[in-house]
Parts: sequence; C-alpha cells; structure tokens
Amino acid sequence: QVQLVESGGGLVQAGGSLRLSCAASGSIFRLNAMGWYRQAPGKQRDLVATITSGGSTDYADSVEGRFTISRDNAKNTVYLQMNSLKPEDTAVYYCNAQGRTTDWGPVIYWGQGTQVTVSS
Repeated sequence: QVQLVESGGGLVQAGGSLRLSCAASGSIFRLNAMGWYRQAPGKQRDLVATITSGGSTDYADSVEGRFTISRDNAKNTVYLQMNSLKPEDTAVYYCNAQGRTTDWGPVIYWGQGTQVTVSS
C-alpha cells in the first residue's frame, strides 16, 4: 500500500507563489509517474502536471509557464512550484501516483488534497 501526504497549501494573493509537496510512503518501489490534479467547486478534477520516473514533464495549458513540477526520488517526494498565481487557480490540489500495472490497468493512488486559495 502507498500513502501520499500533501503539504504547502494555503492562502496567497494574486501574483504570489506557493510550493506544494507530496511525500510518498509504503510500497513506493513500484511507483512510476506522479502528478498533481486540482478540482474547483462544481468542476471536474483536472490534470495540472505530471512527471515520469525519468523526469519527463507535462503541463496543462492553463498553468504552462507558471507552474513547475519536480521530483526528488531520494526523498520520495514530488513538488509543484506555483508562481504568478491567479484566482482561477483556486482549488483543492491532489497528489497522484501510478503504481504497478495489473490486468485492469495501473494502480492509482491519491492523496487527501490540500486547499489552495488565491485572492484578488
């Protein structure tokens, strides 16, 4: 079993920055890609950024150029550096990790989420 614990969320003004962290514990040796998703009230959960075990990254168009995802394999932690924050970025941010692949697809793990609120 894998546990994901997020930290770093909070309240910031527009134009400010936050750094989210997601620490993985448990059976982490099977983890492959990790990422961040977010969900605003009344909206679906959307991809923010992903990073593979080799360091390849992908970003949603809405955060491209403002957010940076990184990974510290020694600490089993993935980060999301968020700069130039906008009120539209307000959401609950969820850490995600892909584990072993089964006959039914990859095993996906989720953190409990951390609230990010950006004021005008």
